Amino acid sequence: MGSVSIMHQSLSGAITNMAIVSTTRSTETPLLEDGTVDGSVDHKGCPARRSSSGGWRSASFIIAVELAERFAYYGISSNLITYLTGPLGQSTATAAENVNAWSGTATLLPLLGAFLADAYLGRYRTIIISSLIYILALGLLTLSTMLTSLSNLDCQNTNDIISCSTPKILVFSFIFSLYLVAIGLGGHKPCVQAFGADQFDGSDPKESIAKNSFFNWWYFALCTGVLLSIVIIVYIQDNLSWAFGFGIVCIVMLVALLVFLLGTKTYRYSVKVNEGNPFTRIGQVFVLAVKNRHNAPSATVPEELLQTLHQQSSEQFKFLNKALLAQDGSGEDSKGCSFHDVEEAKALLRLIPIWTTCLVYGIIFAQVSTFFTKQGSTMDRKLAVGLTIPAASLQFFISVSILVFIPLYDRVFVPIARTLTQKPAGISMLQRIGTGLFLSAVSMEFFYDEVPNELRSVGLSLYLSVLGVGSFLSSFLVTVIDKASGGDGRDSWFNSNLNRAHVDYFYWLLAALSTVGLAAFLYFSKSFVYSIGRSSYN
Repeated sequence: MGSVSIMHQSLSGAITNMAIVSTTRSTETPLLEDGTVDGSVDHKGCPARRSSSGGWRSASFIIAVELAERFAYYGISSNLITYLTGPLGQSTATAAENVNAWSGTATLLPLLGAFLADAYLGRYRTIIISSLIYILALGLLTLSTMLTSLSNLDCQNTNDIISCSTPKILVFSFIFSLYLVAIGLGGHKPCVQAFGADQFDGSDPKESIAKNSFFNWWYFALCTGVLLSIVIIVYIQDNLSWAFGFGIVCIVMLVALLVFLLGTKTYRYSVKVNEGNPFTRIGQVFVLAVKNRHNAPSATVPEELLQTLHQQSSEQFKFLNKALLAQDGSGEDSKGCSFHDVEEAKALLRLIPIWTTCLVYGIIFAQVSTFFTKQGSTMDRKLAVGLTIPAASLQFFISVSILVFIPLYDRVFVPIARTLTQKPAGISMLQRIGTGLFLSAVSMEFFYDEVPNELRSVGLSLYLSVLGVGSFLSSFLVTVIDKASGGDGRDSWFNSNLNRAHVDYFYWLLAALSTVGLAAFLYFSKSFVYSIGRSSYN
């Protein structure tokens, strides 16, 4: 469990730190201390001034919001399997499948939320809308658990076995509320961190360093929220009331929204450099590349375009260069795609193998809130008379290890590594991801950096999608193994009585998959080509 936590920090820290360079522009002409920030406006729509907007003042509001959101999310996810196997009466295997399915949905929906934010709504509006949905969902979740508690109380006062099962309408309302939370998370999660990164200008040397620290302390605050939730909320749920526990996280999210709104006048709001929907523009690259696959550049192609291709075009996926040409083979800008769009399309393709090799990590991390927690319920957790640690609170050690490591990483390791390697982040992003995968085999924000600049919310959601797809794959493995191992009267690997189960076999399988994933990662990372203009920072 400890190794998974360290790996989680390593991978997540690696991916988040890569966001430092995603919007870095040329620093050949330093901006004035009180000048305007290129590509950003204030709340009035005027060019954002460096002295009166953004920076740590604005970022502190956003970090507080993230702390509250993680407090709320882990107030649900960390102990969800206990509620499903307790008040709702599900088996361990069924509950694990349901937790994985919900967790997978919650961490895949940010792809949709990021699309809406980057293409239409903007991050600020998306955060507000998703926060309102989040709060509504938590309110309904509180009401559902309250009614279920009353129903179970009536059940204890009757000998009618049939009436002791939770009414289907209450089960439906609980599940509905859970997935409404997932919808709110889908818009909230990818935008808050990207919006926080927008408060720092990567082209300014001082703010670039501050952005580096921002992602580290962002993660520190995130883990603080998780730690508080699994200590306070889980204890309340297990010993006082589930409805009271969910009610607290609902109030916390409401306060977080108010805090976020307080910083409105201090924020920097990024503006699009290129006109048009970025998804449409990049999608057009693939369309034109296919249509022009048999076309050769005509004599009308400008010499400047040919020189640019020769000097700056990446060697990988050269077939996409055909998108630069118009249908007749010419290089007219009005008909062909821009060089920038073609290179960004290549960047997306380069991420696919790296993303795929990280899926095993997502499978492993899914076990923390399912089988790890159920195993904890079989342990002697009494600290003193009348004081028993809830099983889900054992996840406390994950957050503590991260909270201890992050300050050491940010204040000790990074400065030393920066001196030795001359790289702003100390060591490369792929090196940190590889270290995390290695620890997962015996125990991102890389994606933020390598996706197109205008799709930074999508870049963060790509990391979350690793966890989402990993949760679905975990659910699939549990379903298949449960049916295969539990046939002919045998005890399933995931028997509800863990003393008769063989979860250890499942963990050995995951260790083998981790080893394969690490080998695949090392193979693809050796040939990985960083996006043009960013490799120097790695």
